Amino acid sequence: MISGNEIKVLDKNAEFYGIPAFKLMENAGKGVAEFIIKKYTKKPCRILFFCGPGNNGGDGFVAARYLSKKYDVNLYLISEEIKTKIAQKNYDKLKKSNVKIVKSIDKAYTILEECDIIIDSMLGIGLSGKLREPYLSIVKKINNSKKLIISVDIPTGLGTNLFVKPNFTITFHDKKIGMNKSNCGQIKIVDIGIPKKAVEYVGPGELTTYYPFPKKDSYKGKNGRLLIVGGGPYYGAPALSSFAAQRTGVDLIYVAVPKKVARAITSYSPLLIKPNRLAKNIAKSSPTLIVKELSDENKLVVKDISLIKSLISKVDALLIGPGLGSKKNTQKAVEEIIKLFIKNKKTIVIDADAIKVVGKKHQILKNGNIIVTPHIGEFEELTGIKLKKDIDSRKKYVEKWASKLGINIVLKGPIDIVSNGKTTKFNEIHNESMTVGGTGDVLAGIIGGLVSKKVEAFNATRMGIFINGAAGNIAFEKRSYGLIATDIIEEIPSVLKKYL
Repeated sequence: MISGNEIKVLDKNAEFYGIPAFKLMENAGKGVAEFIIKKYTKKPCRILFFCGPGNNGGDGFVAARYLSKKYDVNLYLISEEIKTKIAQKNYDKLKKSNVKIVKSIDKAYTILEECDIIIDSMLGIGLSGKLREPYLSIVKKINNSKKLIISVDIPTGLGTNLFVKPNFTITFHDKKIGMNKSNCGQIKIVDIGIPKKAVEYVGPGELTTYYPFPKKDSYKGKNGRLLIVGGGPYYGAPALSSFAAQRTGVDLIYVAVPKKVARAITSYSPLLIKPNRLAKNIAKSSPTLIVKELSDENKLVVKDISLIKSLISKVDALLIGPGLGSKKNTQKAVEEIIKLFIKNKKTIVIDADAIKVVGKKHQILKNGNIIVTPHIGEFEELTGIKLKKDIDSRKKYVEKWASKLGINIVLKGPIDIVSNGKTTKFNEIHNESMTVGGTGDVLAGIIGGLVSKKVEAFNATRMGIFINGAAGNIAFEKRSYGLIATDIIEEIPSVLKKYL
């Protein structure tokens, strides 16, 4: 079974991988028609369609067009303000066929009493809330008709207190969550040509379906508050993560770093960070961050836990690890901070140097809502498993350990693999120049930003790797093999603008 949101993801990704939505609609409507032609051979046969103005209605337009070659087909359109371009295109084609378009609801009800088959193609997976008029009255009329009723994709109103009760439901690609024989009649699944790659690989569908748009009445802090704990031997890592999170649309970012790193992040002097261009980009963005100095000049220590604890109530999620280093005192502090955030039911992204801490003590992860973002070497630190190059073998182990540890894993590589132990997706949207230092910090910042915006952890991982890779590809077109991590950050808004 599949959710309505995941169908939206697949539709968008199918188009991204070469099968346009118009083709999917054509296949869907044709599948409905072929089922009826095969199932109902009696002639003459009179069919009445009730079609909505969205894509569910569009599927009905296609089916009606095919059926009109063999049967007497009538169609009542709920609203003439058709909502999508592909539905409108199919309605225009419909008007050139033998389908009789019924203009009056009273006329439709008269035909309903005389017809042999009623096709419900009014509302699909996008319905929220209760049915309203005119759907309410039409559904009641259909259910009381004692005719053969066929629903397209799902019965109109399914999931509410009043819905069409069909003899058959012809659904597409897979059953939708909540469908069963008692509420859908006999269910027929039609393959509409969604490509295998759209199912197995991430694409823009995840982003368009799950990105949390700010509400008009929201205010500062309502669209994500992220804490980043990092820095030590590496100055740039927490800065890159923080700027990537900002570009992903987070309202507030707290960066807790050792004193010398805090000075670097908040400084306008390019002398503190190399290369020069990286320093200048950090300097431009740094005034919008809330930088918290830790107690030590050079590293995170156990003493800093009290400061981190004071920030828990101010943030929605934690990203820990970028640039931390692996001093013993630092590792102990990481362990305690992760425990604190799990106790307070905050989502945690564990990256870079923090991965080896949980690799030594898997029990730390228990009961947490956690994302871990290893490359192949860090995966070995996490699990003790040295992965082979074979993608199927890697998938097996990523799934196994995500399930075993109860976490989400983002394995970075030539083909990224993300899994929560139940569902696994691949990603190949990136380029060879993204092996440059800092790109992992950018990815961690994007994912951290998304979970701070209350995106579910697994969705944040697959959205994150797509945003990161797509931004990297745009940057590569401009910078070629001279690409650096800040170039990717600069292009995150381009990805959001293109797909949202």
